[in-house]
Amino acid sequence: MSDTTHDGALATSRPPSDDAGLSSAELARKYGLSVSGARPGLGEYVRQLWGRRHFIMAFSRAKLVAQYSQAKLGQVWQVATPLLNALVYWLIFALILNADRGMPKGVYIPFLVIGIFVFTFTQSSLMAGVRAIPGNLGLVRALHFPRASLPISFSMQQLQQLLYSMIVVFVIVICFGNFPQLSWLLVLPVLVLQFVFNTGLAMIFARAGSKTPDLAQLMPFVTRTWMYASGVMFSISEMLKDKPAWIADVLQWNPAAIYMDLIRFALIDGYGPENLPPHVWAFAVGWAVLIGLGGFVYFWKAEERYGRG
Repeated sequence: MSDTTHDGALATSRPPSDDAGLSSAELARKYGLSVSGARPGLGEYVRQLWGRRHFIMAFSRAKLVAQYSQAKLGQVWQVATPLLNALVYWLIFALILNADRGMPKGVYIPFLVIGIFVFTFTQSSLMAGVRAIPGNLGLVRALHFPRASLPISFSMQQLQQLLYSMIVVFVIVICFGNFPQLSWLLVLPVLVLQFVFNTGLAMIFARAGSKTPDLAQLMPFVTRTWMYASGVMFSISEMLKDKPAWIADVLQWNPAAIYMDLIRFALIDGYGPENLPPHVWAFAVGWAVLIGLGGFVYFWKAEERYGRG
């Protein structure tokens, strides 16, 4: 096709393009284009996470090593911090407030130490989840990877820290006359269930924290309240025996209390099944499935929004 210009020369013009009049969305569909950073399907997302498993493990180990790198005692603080907390709580709750009533000292001290270490596992995973996105914005904005890698990695870091600490827990338990037996093997499935629960919880709060960074300032008050309501320092059934039964049931069925009590039951000879709520294993599995899977899906649904804005 040709036209005559104002000076008599011939000028050629291109024929109308087939793309003329198409919207951006129609052009993207025509040429198979997709939005950069768009959320993949759930199955594809799981496959991407599995492909990043080595990164998740390496990142969690690096964070664990760096956590106390500036302290002279280094990794000793992984164990020293919860032990010092246990000492403080023993002085206040056992010696002053008589919170150990109903339990001999040979039971109460392992009871308290297990409670502190196991609850700290959940507490630290939650706090790390809140900061997972805001604390790693440079990484999130610079590289393309499934963002769930971050809260999973932080939960893995806390699990590794707990596993190191469990050596000290075993020593304390043995020192108070509780020797290894088959029931100790129950610790493994309990920790697996708690890890799944913690990871789901970390993902829920990672999404919330990505939109509201100030949530990190509020969480210490929430976790402290949760700790007091979970029977870390005292037996819920003993302390509330003169209260309506449903109050003790609600507190004992909260996930932090369930995982603590199952590990106490596994390791302490004097902590029998009468100290556990009914259907305790069903609740342990149910909390892990509900929060673990629910938290994963909830986090995935906002995948394309992390690091934006």
